[in-house]
Parts: sequence; structure tokens; C-alpha cells
Amino acid sequence: MNDLVTLRGGDSAFIIDLSRATPEVVHWGSDLGEPARLAVSSHPVPPSSVGSPYRRELVPQASSGWRGRPAVEGHRPDGRAFSPSLVTTGSRALGEHGHEITMSDDAAAIELIIEIHLTAEGMLRLRSTLQNLGDTSYSLLSLTNSVPTGLGAAEILDLSGRWCREQHPQRQSLRQGTWLREYRHGRTGHDSSLFTAVGTAGFGNRSGAVWATHFGFSGNRATTVEKTPSGPALIGNSELFSPGEVVLAPGESHATPWTYAAHSARGLDGVTETFHRWLRSRPSHPASPRPVVLNTWEAVYFHHDIGNLLELSEAAQRIGVERFVLDDGWFRHRRNDTAGLGDWYVDEDVWPNGLTALIDDVRSRGMDFGLWVEPEMVNEDSDVIRAHPDWLSGPGLGRTPVEWRHQQVIDLVNPDAWDYVFSRLDALLSENEISYLKWDQNRDLTEMGHAGAASTHEQTLAAYRLMDELRLAHPSVEIESCSSGGARVDLGVLERTDRVWASDCNDALERQTIQRWTEAILPPELVGTHVGPTTAHTTHRTHSLSFRAVTAMFGHFGIEWDVRGLDDAEFSELSQAVDLYKTHRGLIHSGTAVHADLADPAYSLSGVVASDRSEALFAFVSVATSFDEIPGQVGFPGLDPLADYEATVIFPTLSSPYRAITNVGWIPDGITASGLFLAEVGLPMPVLNPEHGILIRLVRR
Repeated sequence: MNDLVTLRGGDSAFIIDLSRATPEVVHWGSDLGEPARLAVSSHPVPPSSVGSPYRRELVPQASSGWRGRPAVEGHRPDGRAFSPSLVTTGSRALGEHGHEITMSDDAAAIELIIEIHLTAEGMLRLRSTLQNLGDTSYSLLSLTNSVPTGLGAAEILDLSGRWCREQHPQRQSLRQGTWLREYRHGRTGHDSSLFTAVGTAGFGNRSGAVWATHFGFSGNRATTVEKTPSGPALIGNSELFSPGEVVLAPGESHATPWTYAAHSARGLDGVTETFHRWLRSRPSHPASPRPVVLNTWEAVYFHHDIGNLLELSEAAQRIGVERFVLDDGWFRHRRNDTAGLGDWYVDEDVWPNGLTALIDDVRSRGMDFGLWVEPEMVNEDSDVIRAHPDWLSGPGLGRTPVEWRHQQVIDLVNPDAWDYVFSRLDALLSENEISYLKWDQNRDLTEMGHAGAASTHEQTLAAYRLMDELRLAHPSVEIESCSSGGARVDLGVLERTDRVWASDCNDALERQTIQRWTEAILPPELVGTHVGPTTAHTTHRTHSLSFRAVTAMFGHFGIEWDVRGLDDAEFSELSQAVDLYKTHRGLIHSGTAVHADLADPAYSLSGVVASDRSEALFAFVSVATSFDEIPGQVGFPGLDPLADYEATVIFPTLSSPYRAITNVGWIPDGITASGLFLAEVGLPMPVLNPEHGILIRLVRR
């Protein structure tokens, strides 16, 4: 086998030394060119320490002297094989950008296969498969994929949150010890971090070195950043198992979900660019223009009336909507959220002639029709659970998990329950012209169990299989991952869905943060961003229509508002925003995302630059009051420094209330300047009231 394996992609390289018994990661970071052999000498051996030099093992294990969390934890029934000593037994290339390493421990009778890819876009992908080669069962406690950080790593950035406040950043110093976050939601979770980044001191949007990972799985999991006194920090990702959840019979194996990782020498935007480019390269990535959506939830809630919905359909068409989605309340016994969940039949009392009249009306107006479902959940007050109480997932022992929003979880590990859910969704899609499913999941999966044993892992895979089989049967149907908002946003579910709902909160101020950090990993075409009502349903905060539209522009744009009652000014401004989205969605959904590093936290400047840098669209937003009287000059990153650009404000119009008492000289007529000038000197920004914004277009001349 080759002693040195070098994988290259984007601006990055991942180099593994296979010359010894266990593989060592020599380098993960910027591409260093084509060294025939890296001139790296061994580390010293300090006093009172392991008697061999420190090595950055790809698979850390105690048998090599590693004193942190081992990559593999497990044991035989009698406790044997508790500490494996895996050594390299095979290695082979997986095309130009991949490599596979096999490690074995004959005494423990286990084999580990590590699959590594560094794609052309610079995305590092790792997963491991552990096989039981023995003649007794092997209880697997954890299986972790780790990647090392590099020189100067000093800070950790991750995200946290809650319902209606997902994906908010938190930053702390990197210190010795184990930094651990566990997610025990049975789904990704509202407090889940889309990524974990370790970077050099003070790294920002456009500066500093960053090493970041994402774990592509929707169930329980753990992320660690671990620094021992011996060397640099490791970032680890693993599925989090309940006791006894994964026991491998002789010959059985377990594969981890993918860990995704990106290195950037130019701040967080470099990580974002890698993730966006890789996601857009997938064959399954949405290719058609992302249609303008109207979702009925905040327009009618549970009050389904065919007359009102036909009026809403007509109003949606006039505004320019392209997809009309009927939300919760259409199925049997569903007059509120306490009953009916799981009874996936159109309610004959509310819809005596089925959904046909509404679907036909929507489609006759040139719009797709979508439908809300929540296939993994049930109300105990439902026909399906009255008939099959044993279909409730839980710990057994004569009790069910605590209720959450009047809901329990249907046990999809039970083949009969899975078949029921699949057959009902398959029938709905076969009998109706439905182009889109808003697939919700409104509770944490606490105490998931099947037949008295823990089943979170199998429940997650069963939900995946449900989506996969429906997509196979109905390949033209798109699916949105909604989970009481943003509680299931990960690359595992996005292998089988077409977008995510970032949050149940349509408050534009909250959405500024939620969307910025969701789109740190996900390109905007995968993130639902809607214009909500004037006064937000979840926060009761009131915002101008222009601010709500500016906020929703950089995503998969939609509306969640009763647009039947718009006055003339609102109708005109919302229609203008819809037209702007349609005009610029090709740029928004293909260009490079950029985020300026502004000194004043009261303002933000972010946008998207075309891949050939011929044009760009930015939003300058005031999120709070500033200490300063004026914003001053703001630089525009990402442009071609040698080209001239014409900059103009294109939204809101001059009649909208964003203007200061005196405006800046380049508004409204625009100004032409070089990309270098716009980046290094910038343009003076107008004084904006808090919670207002403007859209600025730049076109190369």
C-alpha cells in the first residue's frame, strides 16, 4: 500500500500517513502542493508520559496511548474486548477523491472500515463501519469519526436555541479537556447546532482559519471538541445510543452516518462556500426555480372552509404565488391539535367532496398544490390508536412517554404501523394532484422504544425509509422537512427532502439570525423563508412589510399571511417583492454567499455574488439602535476588484419609510465604483430606523 495518501479538493488537502501500524492524519487544511514526502519529524516524548511520540491517529484508541474518548467503545457479553487494538490491514483508493482504510483486531474479533472522501468542492466526508467477526454478540456503545484541527486553533463556535429561536451562535475559548454537546431529542432538536467550528482567535465571516464539521443524522447524537495536553484538538461526531440499542450479532455490522467537514483559511464564508458548492453538486439537488409559496397556516389555522380557501387561492394568484400549500386541519377529527393525528383520511364533514375542488382551483390558476402531513406522530384521541394502542412507541413497562403537544409517536419500527402510514400517504398522493408535502414532526422523541427495547436509531431509519419509499413511488413530489420549525435540519434528512423550514417564527427580526446561521451550511434555495403577517404570530412584534420582504428574499421565498385582506399599498409592495424574488432567484440560488464583518453589531450586510462576479445582491439591515448617529461607510466583500460596478437601491421604493431626514448622495440614482473601492472604502449607508432594511444591487459595467 502507499505510505502517504493525499486527498485534494477545493483549496484543501487531507493527508494520511499509513507507514505505521495505525493511520495518522498528517495534515488537514490548506492544500500544500505536491510534496513527495512531508518533512515532519516525530514529536518529543515528555517526562511521565506514554513512551512513544504523540501521533494524530485517524482512529484514536487507548491501546495507542490516547487518553481521550476512544473512537470505538464496546464489549462482548462477558466484558471482554472492551479496549480494542485496531491495526491497519488494508487500504485502497476510491476514485480520485476518496480512500478506504481497513483496520482489524483479531483478538477482539472486530473489523473497522473507514471511508474518506475529499470532494472537488473541498467537502471532507467520513464514515466508519464496524463488523463483528466473532462468534458472540458485540455491544456497541459508541463509534466516533474524528478530525483534527490545525495551527492556532483557539476558539469554538457552535449554535443553540429553542422553538422559534433556532440557530443562534455561541462562542468560547478552546481549553484543555472535553467540550461535549449531546442531543437526546430523537430528532435533530431545536437547540441543535448545524455545525461545530474551531478556529483561530477572533475568526470572523471573512478572516481566520476555521475547521468545521456537521453530522448528517436526524436522531440522537453527540459532538465533542477534545484537547488533551498532548496535541491539537479533535472534533468528533457520533450517534448517541441508548443502553443496549446496538448489539451486533456474529457477522453483523454497523455504519455511522456521514460526518461532513470543511476547512477554510478565509473565515466562515469559506466553510459556507464549500458546503453550498457540494450540496448544489448533488444529482438530487432541486434544479427548477424555487416557486413562490403560500402556506395557509397563519391565514386560516384549523378553520378550513372551501369558500375562504378559494378566495385565498384567487388572492395568491394575483400576487404571483406559484405553490399553494394547505396546512393542518384537513383530515378526520382535526378541528384542533388534540385529536385526529394519524387518521390520514380527508375529513368528510369538512370536505364532503374531498380536496378535489380546491386542488382543481389552485391548479387552474397555474399553481402547484401542497399538503401538510405529520406521519410520525399520533394523537391518542384518534381512530388509529383506538384500534391499535400497541402502535405507540415507548419504554414498555405499562406506560407511555410524557405527552408533548397532545402527541405521541407512532412506532414505525413496527412493520404493521409503518405499512399503515405508508399506505395512507401513498393513497393520498395517488388519488390527488399533490406536488409537495410539508412533512412536520412536532415533538421530541423521548423514551423511544419498540417491544420494550430502545429504538431511537431504528425509528430514525424507519422515518427515512418512509420518505425514500414515497419518493420512489412518487418521484415528482417534493418534500419539506419541518419539525415544529427547525428541529430537523441536517444533511441526513436532506438526502431525501427538498428544503427545510428554518423556524415556526416568521418574525423578521428573529429570522435575521435564524436564517443567517441556517444558511451558513445550507444554500438559500433549501431554506423556507416566508413573509408573515404584520404582527408576528409567535412574538406579537410588528414590522413593516418592506423589512419582512427583505428578510425573506434570501431563501426559498414564500408567504404565510391572509393576503385576502391586503390594502392597495400592501398588495402593491408585496407583489413588487414577489417580482423581485422571481427576477433574482437565479442569482440567489446559485451565487456565493457573503457576509461582511461589521464593527457595529446594530447593522448587518450580507448577500450573494454571482459565480462569475458579474452581479451581486446585498441586504443592509438595521437590527437594533446604534451608539453612532450614522452607519458610516460599509464595504462590500466578494466582488471582482478590477471591475467597475453600478450600485443602486432596488427595494423598498422611495415611498417606503426607510429614508432618513437627509439621504446619502448615491441614493436613489446609484453610483459606479470599482470592486476594490467598494470592498476597501465602501459606500455610506442611509440612517435606518431599527428593524428596517434595503436591498442593494450591484452590476458589473
